[in-house]
Amino acid sequence: MSAEASSRPDKVIIIGGGVIGLSIAWRLAARGVDVILFEAGRCGTGASHAAAGMLAACAEVEPGEEQLLFLNRASQALWPDFARELEAASGLAVDLRTEGTLVCAFSADDQARLWHHLALQERLGLPVSWLDAAEVRRREPFLSPGIVGGLWSPEDHQVDNRKLAAALHVAAGRAGAAIHEDSPVESVIVEDGRARGVVARGRRIDADVVILAAGAWSRRIAGLPRAALPPVRPVKGQLVALQMDPAAPVLSHVTWVPGAYLVPRRDGRLIIGATVEEKGFDTRMTAGGLLALLDAAWRALPVVEELPIAETWAGLRPGSRDDAPILGPGELAGLVYATGHHRNGILLTPVTAAVVADHVLNGRLADVARPFTLARFQARADAPSEVSS
Repeated sequence: MSAEASSRPDKVIIIGGGVIGLSIAWRLAARGVDVILFEAGRCGTGASHAAAGMLAACAEVEPGEEQLLFLNRASQALWPDFARELEAASGLAVDLRTEGTLVCAFSADDQARLWHHLALQERLGLPVSWLDAAEVRRREPFLSPGIVGGLWSPEDHQVDNRKLAAALHVAAGRAGAAIHEDSPVESVIVEDGRARGVVARGRRIDADVVILAAGAWSRRIAGLPRAALPPVRPVKGQLVALQMDPAAPVLSHVTWVPGAYLVPRRDGRLIIGATVEEKGFDTRMTAGGLLALLDAAWRALPVVEELPIAETWAGLRPGSRDDAPILGPGELAGLVYATGHHRNGILLTPVTAAVVADHVLNGRLADVARPFTLARFQARADAPSEVSS
């Protein structure tokens, strides 16, 4: 059975200071819980810093991801109120932009793939439609004249992920959370079959609940029994930002093109991403990764060749075994998971904060999160294998 919380905790420790850990800290501290958050480096400088901030529940849906789509869409619906509340609590803007998203085709093969994807989206009841080439170029006139059409996803938006992390850091602190940066957790303390706290900076700190929100590093936290270690791995992504004129940007919508996505920011930055690489914890930029991104962007938006490079970086997405998040309780009492969000960490921030905080406070896990507990991996491992006769 899952270890459900039986009473409201007085003290909670959160391991990880990205947007997931910070948002949970904000929600819990605002409701009177004594929250202590430990971050190995500086808050918001891991995957939260490296992301592009797309809220692309509709554009990114894949076959077989119906349950994840339900979670993504639930979080997408929370974003407007979440952003307003966070900006009020922190006094900082997060730049939630609601222009929608384009997914573009530049060949007959591209078009066929997108029509196939559109059929899936329509079967799932998503608000998407097909635009002809003239309509796409009306919305984005600098796109290549070779464009043949595109998908229009009006409810897929974007937020500035770096501003989001900064605002959550301030809001959590103002709510009363104690945030310790440059403080890696050395181990989780497990006694009598329960997580009792952590060791950080050589000191034991006890708590009623420990929340594991350490992203790609979640499996590296010492002290947990093997069965409690989440199957999370780092998935490398390289990105590059070009600098547009903020007063005359060459792109206004989040735009997916073959081989890349392009995300315009209000400060004129044009983010181009992202590679997907199984390279462990290696965050070095490579010539091949940068070349692939710039080539894909140039083929779709030729004017980018005139834009200066503002920044290059790589980050580590926390990918679970099925690339869906791990949320809520597991078999180890006192330990709650909020990790494994892969490419959807920014999108899923509001719903993760809501369901994890509610579980910690009330001992219940929202229906939308129940398919995403750690137990799903154990259930697959225990399933009898079929042997053909």
